[in-house]
Amino acid sequence: MATRVDFHTHIIPEQLPDFASKFGGNRWPTIEKTCSCGANIMVEGNVFRQITDQCWDSNKRIEDMVSEGVDMQVLSPIPVTFSYWAPKEAVDEMARLQNDFIANTVRANPTRFIGLGTVPLQDVESSIREMDRCMHELGLHGIEIGTNVNGMNLDDPSLLPFFEMCEKWEVPLFIHPWETLGRDRMPRHNFMYTVGMPSETALAAASLVGGGVIEKFPNLKVCFAHGGGSFPFILPRLDQGWKVWPHLRVTEHPPSSYTKNFYFDSLNYDPINMKLMIERFGVDKIVMGTDYPFPLRELPPGKVIYDTPGLSSEQKAAMLGGNALEFLKWKM
Repeated sequence: MATRVDFHTHIIPEQLPDFASKFGGNRWPTIEKTCSCGANIMVEGNVFRQITDQCWDSNKRIEDMVSEGVDMQVLSPIPVTFSYWAPKEAVDEMARLQNDFIANTVRANPTRFIGLGTVPLQDVESSIREMDRCMHELGLHGIEIGTNVNGMNLDDPSLLPFFEMCEKWEVPLFIHPWETLGRDRMPRHNFMYTVGMPSETALAAASLVGGGVIEKFPNLKVCFAHGGGSFPFILPRLDQGWKVWPHLRVTEHPPSSYTKNFYFDSLNYDPINMKLMIERFGVDKIVMGTDYPFPLRELPPGKVIYDTPGLSSEQKAAMLGGNALEFLKWKM
């Protein structure tokens, strides 16, 4: 039976140090326990997110995996911990703490978990150094980064040395929305999660293809969270903009020409959307992802893949696990 891999899951240590006392600043996330099986992530004295022990207890995760038919989870940090706004020395420490925690979790259950690290992306030199440690010392299989760095899009020239090393070391990147655009217009209805995050991810993907990053580094491998947000659906519009505004072009070819190494998790909830993604990018570029253990997660894992008509058993098996293992270069 093919291995089923949940590519999109999040993890955090049960406790975080008091970074505010050590480094200053009030935006540091902290963990405030509410019971033995739950906690609040606090930011600036407010509840940012309610979480359960699924976020830190590997035994609980494995119980859920068994009951839900998932063989392996890919572990990545919760984006609020990116903390790109903070001094590089502080975020370097935050990144190291999380990367060590993820690496230790993987070592304890190497047949159940694959780890992705985080880096202090506001300082490229520090990011490259920590990525080196993640990939070549800790045994992690990729890096999760945010969709922007303090408002800088991913095609900012300052980030090019980071992407250059990602390509050189063949580091898979998982791009996850954070600090979403238009937050001031989305205070109600949790629109930040349902509208802001998909839009933010689309802007990140558009920056990579329209801003020339992929043209410079054609072998860069990236996977976008939440099915790429709205990017799969606006790609023709990006191409049209490239055609009608030649004076704004920074690439030789239209944006859609630079998506051959783009992967997307399957978290779009709808077979109609899934069919479009398959037609646009290919079955081999979709990986199952649920956003475990958060409320917007897909249950049961892989539901949208099973519900999409016309897929062969081999195609489903690839999307449910094989593609993720290929993307991460993980060997059974």
